[in-house]
Amino acid sequence: MITTVTADFRAALPAGGRLLGLDVGTKTIGTALCDAGWSFASPAQLVRRTKFTKDKAALAELIGAQAVKGLVIGLPLNLDGTDSPRTQSTRAFARNLDDMDLPILLWDERWSTVAVERVMIEQDLSRAKRAERIDSMAAAHILQAAIDALVNA
Repeated sequence: MITTVTADFRAALPAGGRLLGLDVGTKTIGTALCDAGWSFASPAQLVRRTKFTKDKAALAELIGAQAVKGLVIGLPLNLDGTDSPRTQSTRAFARNLDDMDLPILLWDERWSTVAVERVMIEQDLSRAKRAERIDSMAAAHILQAAIDALVNA
């Protein structure tokens, strides 16, 4: 099941459980995990993109090791809310993960990377450190926004 509707995603997970957030880029996939009670999201590992089968295997390993019950994937919409080529690519990525039998929530990620980068600059992180951490931090930002909405749904 792939949805953009928070209530539908919540209904698919009546017992809660750990969620994996993904910030899907062309070169990397930032990941983040939340606790089973959906209180807080934390950055996790960075997956370097290669072939989709290898990317999927790396995600499947993480899902199994962390007992993940659902996926939250950042959806890169245009500022006006319309789809872009990246949005279409992310939707295709989600469809290719749909056979993992986990509910998938596509979450509007507009401004997530900008917000995270702003915080990292305020923390005086070097450009190199920001580049190394931004995708997983963005995934955590996306996942936190989604779980905040899920808890209040």
